Amino acid sequence: MKVTPDEKGRSVRLLRIGEQVRHALAAILLRRELRDELLDKTIVSVSEVRVSPDLRHATAFIKALGDVDEQAVIKALASHAGYLRGEIARQLSTKYTPDLRFRRDESFDAGARIDAILRQPHVARDLRHDAPPTRLSDARRAREEAEEKGDE
Repeated sequence: MKVTPDEKGRSVRLLRIGEQVRHALAAILLRRELRDELLDKTIVSVSEVRVSPDLRHATAFIKALGDVDEQAVIKALASHAGYLRGEIARQLSTKYTPDLRFRRDESFDAGARIDAILRQPHVARDLRHDAPPTRLSDARRAREEAEEKGDE
């Protein structure tokens, strides 16, 4: 059987199983099946689940929405990992159901930092299409293009 890896070297099978686990986990959290006061009042987003090549471990990247301590949410999810694993096992058709680990998803923070950088006045000025070039080579190229247009 030919394995087709993605750009990060993971097989399509691992990606598919990770998505199935993510969907099952998100559905359980959405239905509020866990009897936990913190999880009942918190909206939890499951952005990605990475499954190990032997399908024994899965890492779920979560983001707690709202003003709540994410480490407390991760601890609460970890305390219910056995129940979650059992519920996911009912929905998956694999030989093994992975053990669940929970990690904070930092991609939201990285995106917010990039957005803040792009909104800074001196960066936004350089991103405008009508802005004059800031590097000498760009200025030279723009001047040459302008001269060529003047000759035509």
